[in-house]
Amino acid sequence: MSIPHATPGRIDVHQHLLPPDFLAALRRHGIAEAGGRALPSWSPESAVAMMDEHRIATGVLSLSTPGTHLGDPVEARELTARLNDAHAELVKDRPDRFGMFASVPLPDVDAALDAIAHADDELHADGVVLLANHRGTYLGEPAFDPVMAELDRRNLVVFIHPAELPAAPVEGIPPFAADFLLDTSRAAYLLVRNGVVARHPDLRMILSHAGGLVPYAAHRMATGMALDVGRDIGDVLEDFRRFYYDTALSGSPSALPSLLAFARPDHILYGSDWPFAPDNVVTYFTDGLDEYLTHTASLPSIHSAIDRDNAAALFPRLDR
Repeated sequence: MSIPHATPGRIDVHQHLLPPDFLAALRRHGIAEAGGRALPSWSPESAVAMMDEHRIATGVLSLSTPGTHLGDPVEARELTARLNDAHAELVKDRPDRFGMFASVPLPDVDAALDAIAHADDELHADGVVLLANHRGTYLGEPAFDPVMAELDRRNLVVFIHPAELPAAPVEGIPPFAADFLLDTSRAAYLLVRNGVVARHPDLRMILSHAGGLVPYAAHRMATGMALDVGRDIGDVLEDFRRFYYDTALSGSPSALPSLLAFARPDHILYGSDWPFAPDNVVTYFTDGLDEYLTHTASLPSIHSAIDRDNAAALFPRLDR
C-alpha cells in the first residue's frame, strides 16, 4: 500500500481508457497489442477501483498507441469523433473521477484540426493527446506545425504519448520497455530543435514516462543541437525545461534523481499508466515515488505538488 497522506487525492495525468468501440476497431485491423503488451481489459468501474486503491482522485484519460488513425482516413475521422463523444459522456457522468485528453486523427492535419475544434468548443476537453510519431511523422516536423499552432491558440494542454518506432522491432525487446523512451525523446528533441517550443512558449506539453531519456540526456542533446544548428546550449536546456514530465513507470531511485535534478519542480506530474501498467506495477512505482520523496532530504515539500498541485494548476476544473 502507498504511504498515506492527509492531502486530497492525486491527479493522474497518465491513465488510459480502452472503450469497446476502440477495441472493436483494433480487432478489425488485426491489432491485439500495443507496445508489445496485450490489450488489457478496462471499464470505468475497474478504473475507479484502481484509483481508490492508490489514492487517486481523478484520472485524465487518454487513448494509447496506435491512436485512432489505423490507415483509413475516413474511418479515422469517424472513429475519432465517436470515441471523443463517448469519452466526453463518461466525464460528464463522473466529472469528479475522470478527465479527458481528446484524440486526434493525425497524420491527417485537416481532420486533426476539426477534431481539436470539436473537442474544445463542444466537448470542453481538458486537453489533447498526441502520439510522439503518427505513422512515422514526428511531432516537431513542419507537417504538424498547423496543429501545434492551433493547440497553442486554444490554450489546450497537450499530452505526448509514445508510439512504436517507425522501424522494425528488435526481437526480444518489447517496444514499451525501451523503444517508447526513445520515441518520446525523438519528439521532444524535434520540438525543441525545429523551434516549436520557442515559437509557442506558453504551449503546455506533458512528456510521458519522465520524458523518456530527456532528463538524463538533456545536456548531451543540447550540445548536439549546438553543433548541428548553432543553438545556444543554455537556450536549448530552457526549452527542454518548458515541458512537463509525468512519473508513469518512473518512480524509481534511479529515474527520479535525473527527473528531479532537471525538471522544474512545478512541471512534474503524477502518472500511473494504468491499465497497460497492471495494478501491481502501479503499486511498485507509486510506492517507489512515495518512498523516495518521503525519505530524501528536502524533497517531502514537493510531494503534494507532484501528487496533485501541479496538475491542479494545469487543470483548474479538477481542483474543484
